[in-house]
Amino acid sequence: MSNFVAPEVKKFVAWDYVVFAALFLVCASIGVFFAVKERKKKTSKEFLVGGKQMTCGPIAFSLTTSFMSAVTVLGTPSEVYRYGASFVLFFLSYALVIIFTAELFLPVFYRSGITSTYEYLELRFNKVVRLAATLIYILQTILYTGIVVYAPSLALNQVTGFDLWGSVVATGMVCTFYCTLGGLKAVVWTDAFQMIVMVAGFVTVLIRGTTLNGGTTKVWENAYEGSRLNIFDFDVDPLRRHTFWTIVIGGTFTWLGIYGVNQSTIQRCISCKSEKHAKLALYLNLLGLWIVLVCAVFCGLVMYSHYKSCDPWTASFISAPDQLMPYFVMDIFSSMPGVPGLFVACAFSGTLSTVAASINALATVTFEDLVKKGFPNLSEKMSTWTSKGLCILYGILCTSMAAAASLLGGVVQASLSIHGMCGGPMLGLFTLGIVFPCANWKGATGGLLAGITLAFWSGTGSFIYPAPPTKSIPLQLSTLNCTLANSTEALATVAPTATPDRPLLADTWYSLSYLYFSAIGCLGCVITGLLISFVTGPTKGEDVPPVLIKPVCNLFCFWSERLQTSLWCGVRHNSQEVDFEKNLPKVIANKAGTDDTFKNSINKENKRPFPGYNPEEKSYTNTSRESRL
Repeated sequence: MSNFVAPEVKKFVAWDYVVFAALFLVCASIGVFFAVKERKKKTSKEFLVGGKQMTCGPIAFSLTTSFMSAVTVLGTPSEVYRYGASFVLFFLSYALVIIFTAELFLPVFYRSGITSTYEYLELRFNKVVRLAATLIYILQTILYTGIVVYAPSLALNQVTGFDLWGSVVATGMVCTFYCTLGGLKAVVWTDAFQMIVMVAGFVTVLIRGTTLNGGTTKVWENAYEGSRLNIFDFDVDPLRRHTFWTIVIGGTFTWLGIYGVNQSTIQRCISCKSEKHAKLALYLNLLGLWIVLVCAVFCGLVMYSHYKSCDPWTASFISAPDQLMPYFVMDIFSSMPGVPGLFVACAFSGTLSTVAASINALATVTFEDLVKKGFPNLSEKMSTWTSKGLCILYGILCTSMAAAASLLGGVVQASLSIHGMCGGPMLGLFTLGIVFPCANWKGATGGLLAGITLAFWSGTGSFIYPAPPTKSIPLQLSTLNCTLANSTEALATVAPTATPDRPLLADTWYSLSYLYFSAIGCLGCVITGLLISFVTGPTKGEDVPPVLIKPVCNLFCFWSERLQTSLWCGVRHNSQEVDFEKNLPKVIANKAGTDDTFKNSINKENKRPFPGYNPEEKSYTNTSRESRL
């Protein structure tokens, strides 16, 4: 391979540091503001879920920012640069994810009056299922959060000269600081601010990059000539990395596992003051997701237009594709001090929001699912201090995990695969509980184990035996116009690296697209769970509280009420009066007695207005009740 002379790309200057530091200062200030403003409201519920009185606007901003981590800011443009604009098909996946979350999962979680999504699993199954799911979630989130902190720090360090461990520690400290001081409200309002910073960064890069490359038409022509606009590939081969089907079907499963049943998302939604606000927040958030996705894809096309004759990665000016975007920014804004600082702030906005959301969600899950179980008689003051202590503990753990992430290989691909392998079986577990009244706790436990086994088998195999290059097919990149270090130097022949002996499954099962890991885990969990439930004796529908089941059959059998009723499997969705104590699972009924939580959750066809249902808004509204098991 020839040696190329890298063009001089400037590093950070004083103004860049000022802009970047300003972001951290604003974030910390929001935490202090809410700590002072809410100092008299010291309940753990106020701290963890904002008193359940948030409105849809800031929650929508917050959901979008958390969804779009630095993986999106740095990874999506380089993905488009190398593989083409087919990534834009994720707009269909996002739409399906939001519809399923808003119409299938959210109503059940919201009306149950829960604080942790895993409370639902105990209400529906038992403590064993809840504990297993909680531990998997904690492990998954700590590992993923460490990767999210480390990945942008690494990319930005090697391109901008920004100190690697300085940025890792600063990110962890700021997130822990404002999360601990201000709780969920601080996280939500900081996310809203970071959303504005992220979009501003993208738009600035787009305007400058398009201007330098001859306008939108020229960028589009270059992308077309470089085959970057071949979006619709309807090949059904599941081994192909990205096709229409892998992105729309596999992408929906992957993001639904991350999004639809994830504590981080649901915690924000149930902090809204009514179910109507929660749904509206999700649909507004969809617009935000589309905006960020389109910005990232166009940034990738502009970047290709700029480097079509001299690819910095092939020429070894940078050491990894994730560094393309920061390199591009430092290149085009070298004469405009302060603007690279805005982009770095944009990339770290995604990281800050993801880390803060993870810390807050981890604290909530641990407090609700573990601490309250061991110490049920904690005072409110002690509960709040425990919640804050957990935020600090998880802040330290997640920052430490970034050091462990430095030992991993491709962190971006690894993070998505971890979500697929853990999120898919969890999605299957919640689907079993919400959609299938016949599923029992034995089926749920067996299904979860089967889903985890299948997903990890496929995922781990793909790490050890990567798919053959014919299945990923990166598009052509050129170094034609790069300056050679020695023009007389001949091209060196690169000796092929020895590949390990590939087993029989290496080119089939282990070569599946990484987007299908979640689907494998989910379907494996659901099918195994139903089989075990039928073998061990399915749960009787009349023993399951209607609030814990979503009658999806109503959608498909809208013409016949009789058919709908027969498909409810005995669950009394249309009963006018429900004996809650009799219908609750035994382990819960003994503890909770007749809990108002479930009375608030009666079907809106009910003629009697129970507490929690607001006839004016035609929606369920949060009251100041506690969810007790």
